[in-house]
Amino acid sequence: MADTSNKTPKPGAAKNKGVKKSAKKAAPRKPKASVEKQPSAGSDTKSAAAEAGNTATETSKPPQALRHWRIETDDDNIAWLHFDHAGGSTNVLSGQVLEALDEVLAELEQLAPRGMILVSDKRNGFVAGADIKEFTTLSNIDEATVLVRRGQSVFDRLAALPFPTVAVVHGFALGGGMELALACRHRVVEDDPATQLGLPEVKLGVHPGFGGTVRLPRLVGAPAAMDMMLSGRSVRARPAARTGLADHCVPRRHLKEAARELVLKAPPAPRAHGWPAWLNHRLARPIFARYLERQLAKKAPRGHYPAPWAILNLWKDHFDDPQRQMTREAESFARQVLGSTAQNLVRVFFLQDRLKGLGKIPRGEPRPRFEHVHVIGGGVMGGDIAAWCALKGMRVSVQDTQPQALARVLQRAHGLFRKQLHDPRAVQAAMDRLMPDATGDGLAGADVVIEAIFEDLAAKQELFRAIEPRVRSDALLASNTSSIPIEQLAQALKEPSRLVGLHFFNPVAKMQLVEIVAGTQSGERERLHAAAFGRGIGRLPLPVNSRPGFLVNRVLMPYLMEAAILAGEGVNLSSIDKAATDFGMPMGPIQLADTVGLDICLHVGEILAAELGGEVPAALRTKVDAGDLGLKSGKGFYAYRGRDPVRGSDKAAAPKDLADRLLLRLLNESVACLRESVVADPDLLDAGIVFGTGFAPFRGGPMNHIRQLGVATVRDKLERMAASHGERFAPDPGWSSLKL
Repeated sequence: MADTSNKTPKPGAAKNKGVKKSAKKAAPRKPKASVEKQPSAGSDTKSAAAEAGNTATETSKPPQALRHWRIETDDDNIAWLHFDHAGGSTNVLSGQVLEALDEVLAELEQLAPRGMILVSDKRNGFVAGADIKEFTTLSNIDEATVLVRRGQSVFDRLAALPFPTVAVVHGFALGGGMELALACRHRVVEDDPATQLGLPEVKLGVHPGFGGTVRLPRLVGAPAAMDMMLSGRSVRARPAARTGLADHCVPRRHLKEAARELVLKAPPAPRAHGWPAWLNHRLARPIFARYLERQLAKKAPRGHYPAPWAILNLWKDHFDDPQRQMTREAESFARQVLGSTAQNLVRVFFLQDRLKGLGKIPRGEPRPRFEHVHVIGGGVMGGDIAAWCALKGMRVSVQDTQPQALARVLQRAHGLFRKQLHDPRAVQAAMDRLMPDATGDGLAGADVVIEAIFEDLAAKQELFRAIEPRVRSDALLASNTSSIPIEQLAQALKEPSRLVGLHFFNPVAKMQLVEIVAGTQSGERERLHAAAFGRGIGRLPLPVNSRPGFLVNRVLMPYLMEAAILAGEGVNLSSIDKAATDFGMPMGPIQLADTVGLDICLHVGEILAAELGGEVPAALRTKVDAGDLGLKSGKGFYAYRGRDPVRGSDKAAAPKDLADRLLLRLLNESVACLRESVVADPDLLDAGIVFGTGFAPFRGGPMNHIRQLGVATVRDKLERMAASHGERFAPDPGWSSLKL
């Protein structure tokens, strides 16, 4: 039911070619002024019926339904139901849209066509899901249950139509959109990498509520269904066809004809068979459920993320009685949607949307061109930034004086492309867009130049002096520095207003956030273009002001330093990490420091200590001096077998205030960043820390966590910790004026 799509412009109106009146009539109809209508998405300027080579007539519909739904009946008496959400660029299932669909289904029951084919008139996809804004208006369980049961009844009506029904999917069919397709008897999907089918509701702290938990396991079997619903992952077109989620996977030009053939031939509704179906059996379900519970416990603790556990129980306990399972699904959804996990994850969803919006160029401003990116530095960060840009369709030249470094860039890039693209031709095309450039010849033609060499002020300044004369005057000039103020780097330039920061996080392919760092000298045009570039490569741009450590490293470093202090005090390493993961962090701070690199932690820690005060823990310096740098050297705080840390026993007693010592320093630094206007407001701070560090998403971000605990409560804890553990816990002055 989740709306997880990106929003894209609505296609303009065009005449519906090839559509003419038919002599067929199935019910009294109101007069209509015209049969010219919006084009079907995926058929350019032709309607769905016209592309299939048929003549069609538009039936009458009630005024409410006319706002979103349109029926055309072709010469084979097939009804083509077009969904075009009024006033929106993306199809979503609001309460109003569902009521309109109910009216249309009543008309189809009277019309009694040979079959019905459901198509989207939006170019960007089928249906993104439910209107999440409506989640935030629910006040009690009864109200939520009524809303979900109403949606179920509409989808049940669709599923009960006495003639073949086919959903034609291009782009995305997610959440409620996927459940809408499941309520049809058949599904035809476009064979295109952009096609995504999924039930991502668990990412919002809920689960499918319009019958998805009932219909999906019956269609594809327990393993594929549970994998989709418990993880929230979407599947592409070809895997969907292999599992039985789609009847046919065909190119766009064949979509409508494939759907039409399904109606004309009217095969039985597909169902799971073989061992995937056998695992749905009442004797097999408890056994498979125990296996799934063990896997789920590793990734989604029941206390933090109750929704996937509810999915598992709905299937395990009620699969043999579909009506009972449907009722329990609605009741469970109502409980989940009003819980704190869902409320906070929905908040994070809207924060994500806000960051996406920050990458838009204001209306009336000329749109920048980002076709050629030049990256200087063939290390892990520079190489991975270059590879990601090439993956996103840009021509990329990557510069380094060491041939071995460039060879490693290409090797890592090839691995990324294979993992992301699957198709050998697409992999080769991406490799062709990535060009090693030892001499910097790509500088002259680049639209974006990103410096990503080692973190040294003098070296970076020397580089910018050398490249400024070689770069186009309109090119975006950026640094990937993680800690050096942009104003200091810009001192090397004749036009310092050109420089901004584009701070990516490691690993580049997984971390969604990119900090758009503006120095006091940075021009407004450069800030806007940097954010637009970040969004253009599929990243979430967060505007931050140039302060030591910017936002993410500034907030994260006290948390990591406190973990190092605890380790130096002899606290069991596994206990330290467990305290953080029990809070909801994806990885404990000791393992995180090892993964980042202890030398990098030390370097950033020293910079922040020099600028902001404080000391770097002796335990961290000792490790680096001994050459124990973490995962990359095979030993840091932990020793490593491959990529896995060798953990000792955590049976030793841990300090009672262990979790508070870690988290309170992070929260205190967050308040300091707000006081210093590192970011514009608390919501942007929450967005940055959730997407930049993985801060427990179900808590909604550090500032939201403070709001829920109470400002006074957290401040009092800090004062007590300062009394017992030292001045590093002293509440920041920003607490006195903090309003959340």
